[in-house]
Amino acid sequence: MSTTPKIRDLTPQDVSAALTAHRILLIDVREPAEFAAERIHGALNYPLSTFDPGALPPAGDRLMVFQCGSGKRSAMALERCQAAGHAVDSHLGGGIMAWKAAGLPTVSLDVATGGVRDAR
Repeated sequence: MSTTPKIRDLTPQDVSAALTAHRILLIDVREPAEFAAERIHGALNYPLSTFDPGALPPAGDRLMVFQCGSGKRSAMALERCQAAGHAVDSHLGGGIMAWKAAGLPTVSLDVATGGVRDAR
């Protein structure tokens, strides 16, 4: 008997406040090139294409939160984790697109200079 995965959408504001307070471990499941081009400061990259729930770092007393570009791949990562028996259920609803739409800062690559822009 299969169960429907439980997925909790967190707002960009919730994730930002929790990151600032060091209450979450943010896992970005986008591909390395996407992560290199633009990311949320403090996120760790564990691409969905090679995703292994057993390889995730320990979150300690922090909540593990997944994110991607729009929320689809992070939901898939959550489903894989839950199927492997991990008690995780939270992701950034709308992904980095929602984060940017909320006016929150990102770390990005300046393609003209090759430099890194950290807008925090």
